[in-house]
Amino acid sequence: MKTIELAALAKTASRSVRLLDNEVRSSILNEFADNLLNGQESILTANDQDIAAARAEGRTDAFLDRLRLTPERIAAMAQGVREIAAMADPLGRVLEKKTIRSGVRLVKKTVPMGVIGIIFESRPNVTADCAALCLKAGNACILKGGKESLHSCLAITEEMHKAMGKYHLDENALVLLENPDREETNALMECREYVDLLIPRGSSRLINAVVRQAKVPVIETGAGICHTFVDESADLQMADRIVFNAKCSRPSVCNAMETLLVHEKISEQFLPICASSLKEKNVIIHGDEQSRTILKDILPADDTNYATEYNDFEMNIKIVKDVSEAIAHIETFGTHHSDCIVTENAENVLAFFNGVDSACVYHNASTRFTDGGEFGMGAEIGISTQKLHARGPMGLNELTTYAYYLEGNGEIR
Repeated sequence: MKTIELAALAKTASRSVRLLDNEVRSSILNEFADNLLNGQESILTANDQDIAAARAEGRTDAFLDRLRLTPERIAAMAQGVREIAAMADPLGRVLEKKTIRSGVRLVKKTVPMGVIGIIFESRPNVTADCAALCLKAGNACILKGGKESLHSCLAITEEMHKAMGKYHLDENALVLLENPDREETNALMECREYVDLLIPRGSSRLINAVVRQAKVPVIETGAGICHTFVDESADLQMADRIVFNAKCSRPSVCNAMETLLVHEKISEQFLPICASSLKEKNVIIHGDEQSRTILKDILPADDTNYATEYNDFEMNIKIVKDVSEAIAHIETFGTHHSDCIVTENAENVLAFFNGVDSACVYHNASTRFTDGGEFGMGAEIGISTQKLHARGPMGLNELTTYAYYLEGNGEIR
């Protein structure tokens, strides 16, 4: 079936989803969570197929980590779905209520978006997160994953369809596009008639391609060239812990640090401490000329490096003279995702917070906290790096829009 035909079916199904009350939406999600656990063996078997194919293509360890499912990750996936099910209903929230000058009573309430398309790459858990979030927010969902994760995504989608079937919900409320060619992706991006919102998740290459080509409204998510700036007044032991966590706890994700900025006055003291810690994970380091006089065995860095999202045990270092130069570097090379200053200087914190135009700006904490779960939103559909509609982790409330409901008593204009 063609993409436009599937999108038309999803649009029809979305009208059924928006009529479900919160109790039924939550029940479907709890059933889905049960199915993920009960169907673990088939999901892992499907994932093994994807892993084997990725290995045969010579994919990196970081790529395999994004692709891999384990019993622990499936359990976490199921728990995330349950947490979404337990959250307050995002629909019907009254945002504004007043009587306008004509005497007509106005109520502004949250309503579903309709049909949300998500284009993503290798992470199969995105299937479960997006399906659960979209349904809870009263939306239908069209998923287009990378061919590398197709078997895993199909197995997860099947468990969601079983849950939907138990409650007699049209399974076209969750559509997984299966054709690996670009024609299908292009058709989804142009399907304004049936798709209300498009969210790309993955590399900057993917996101930029979608933004350039899509005719459907797009929210940019995911690309994360994140920075940590260690200021001259920083607690160096704290800074070392933050840098190590931001780079090494899970380098394949978008909130991992890619570039470390260090104040010149503490660079000779801090960089050897930091490099020693990073050596535990064999992190490849690229540095500017000044940092290479301190760390003799690191590689040179240029603008291409500073504009790279490695998603691996690889990173950059640059020495700067002050907070203003750090901000300038972030604004030149960053992706408006997550950036941190480590300092004990309150004025520099204020300057950094006011000067860095990112969705999430940190003081003395790892950028790895940029996450819907960590923010108390449950799972997220992505990290928005733009300013219209939503910014930062996109949870349930960000998957709704609003409508004005007006009641009168014969008033005319």
